Amino acid sequence: MQIESLGHVVIKVRDIARSEAFYNGVLGLPIVARSTSGPMTFFSLGDHHDFAIMALGEDAEGPGDKAVGLAHVAFKIGNSLHELKEAKGHLDAQGIASAPVDHEVTQSLYFADPDGNQVEIYVDTSDVWKVEPQRVAQASKLVL
Repeated sequence: MQIESLGHVVIKVRDIARSEAFYNGVLGLPIVARSTSGPMTFFSLGDHHDFAIMALGEDAEGPGDKAVGLAHVAFKIGNSLHELKEAKGHLDAQGIASAPVDHEVTQSLYFADPDGNQVEIYVDTSDVWKVEPQRVAQASKLVL
């Protein structure tokens, strides 16, 4: 077996409308479909679907720091620090606190969705990983 690429990511949320407003309204992910058999919304970044949310209901437990599962989902937004600074301004205007991180090969902002799922947006800033793959494991505080 040979995996060709990452197909899509599905995360669990409490409220489908609130999460659609976040992922579509705040982050700008285009909605391509909604399930007719349950509360699920599909988003596309160029494929039939790349990301989806599935609602469990308001009484669903939140993600825990010590729980096994998805740590975060990351979305590339460009290739320049200027684009990341603009994104930070957009998040700030929406009242969404973010933490900047310098991964050397990327510059990132980390924040939570309405259910506490961690999200990363990033810009690619270096190809050093092509020569030294271990460099993808670098991280330090980024000042924006």
